[in-house]
Amino acid sequence: MADRPKDVDLDDTSPEDTGAVGVAFQHTSKKGPEFRTWFRGEHTNFNPKLQQLMELDGPEKWVLHGWLPDAPLIDKGTQITAFGSCFAANISNWLSERNFRVLNRAGDAARAYVVTMGEGMVNSFVIRQQFEWAWENRVFGQALWHGYKTEEYGYDEDVRLETKRIFDETEVFILTFGLSEVWYDEKTGNVFWRTIPKDAYDPERHKFRLSTVEENRDNIRAIYDLIRKYRPDAKVIVTLSPVPLVATFRDVSCITANSVSKATLRVAIDEVCREVRDEGRLFYWPSYELVTDVFRSPYKADRRHVRPVVLSYIMHLFESAWCKDSGVTGTELLEAWVRAHVASGTLPGELQPILAKRKPYRLRKFLSGVRLHEDDRTDAAMRGLLETLLDAWRAERAEAEAQDEPADADA
Repeated sequence: MADRPKDVDLDDTSPEDTGAVGVAFQHTSKKGPEFRTWFRGEHTNFNPKLQQLMELDGPEKWVLHGWLPDAPLIDKGTQITAFGSCFAANISNWLSERNFRVLNRAGDAARAYVVTMGEGMVNSFVIRQQFEWAWENRVFGQALWHGYKTEEYGYDEDVRLETKRIFDETEVFILTFGLSEVWYDEKTGNVFWRTIPKDAYDPERHKFRLSTVEENRDNIRAIYDLIRKYRPDAKVIVTLSPVPLVATFRDVSCITANSVSKATLRVAIDEVCREVRDEGRLFYWPSYELVTDVFRSPYKADRRHVRPVVLSYIMHLFESAWCKDSGVTGTELLEAWVRAHVASGTLPGELQPILAKRKPYRLRKFLSGVRLHEDDRTDAAMRGLLETLLDAWRAERAEAEAQDEPADADA
C-alpha cells in the first residue's frame, strides 16, 4: 500500500477526501458533521468504558441489560434444579447455603445422575439425554455415561424415576453449558458424557469432533420444549460456563480451541433465546461475560478456575437479580463488587486488609494519598466507588451507635 500523506487523517476524512490512500474508514465521532446522519436503529447499546463499568450499577447497565425478567422469579419456596458444567455446582451450593430450595441438593435426590454427576454434564447432548431419559424413558442402547473414575452409569429404573421426580417438582431449571467438543460413537451417532474409558476405546467407532452451532441450538431447543411439555409453568435459566477447556483434542492450541468452543455454545444459546423470547419462560444469565469481560484477571493461577472472590460477587449479583427473598443488602453487594476488583487486580491490593477490617478511617486515609488509575475519568470513577463504600460503612456505624451497639473507636 502506498504511504499515506502525512496531512491525511483517516479518522477525520470522508472517502472522497482520501485520494490515493486506497482504504477509507467511516468515522462517526462527535467532532464530525456526519455524527447524526447515520440511522442507529431502535436499540443502540454501546460498549462501556472502564469508568462506566466500575460504577456500582455498571454490571446491571452494561452486562445484564436485556436479559432479566420484569421481576425476580425465585423465592424461598421455589423449587430449583441446577446442573450442567462445574459452574452449575457453584449456583446450587450458593442458593442452598442461602436457604433456597435446591432439589438436587436434598438428601433424597442423591441417586440421580444430575446430582452425583451433575457438574460433569458439560455438553448439551448429555443434558438433553437426561431429560429424554427421565421424561420419555428413552434409552440409548449403549454405555454413554461414565464417572470420573471411568465407572459406568447405566439406565437404572430407580435412578430414572428419581430424576423424573426431581424434574416433575422443579419450578426453575438452571442449566449450565460448558463445551462443544464431544466424543461420539460413529456407528450410532450417540454422544458420550466425556471421552471413552481407555480399555473400551475402539478407534474404528469412537471419534472426536467439534459439534456445530446448529446441533447445540437443536439440543437446547429440545430441552426447552421438553420442559414446556412436562412442566409448562416452569422457568429456565441458561448460563455458559466461564471455565475454559483444560485441554483440547483438536490439533490446535487450547486457547484458540476454547474460544471456538465457547462461541459455538454462546451463539446457540442466543438463537434459542431469540426464538422463544416472547414466551417469557427462557432466560440467559451472563456469567460468562461477567467473568471474561468485566474483571481484569478473574482466574486463579491455573487460568481455569474463577477466583473465589470474583465468584462470590457473581453469586451475590445473581441472588439480588433473581431472588425475591434475597438477603443481599446494598452494602453487601457493594463490598462484593469492590473485593472482586481488588482480587482481580483492577483496584490496588492494598485495599484487601482495609476491606477485611471495614474501618472507615483506614479507607479515608487510603483515598487521601493514592491515585487509582492513570486516566483521570477512570480514577474519578474508582474513587467514587470507594467513597460510596466509605459512606455505607459510616451509615452502618451511625446506625449501630444509634442503637447503642458497641462501636470500634477507630472511626
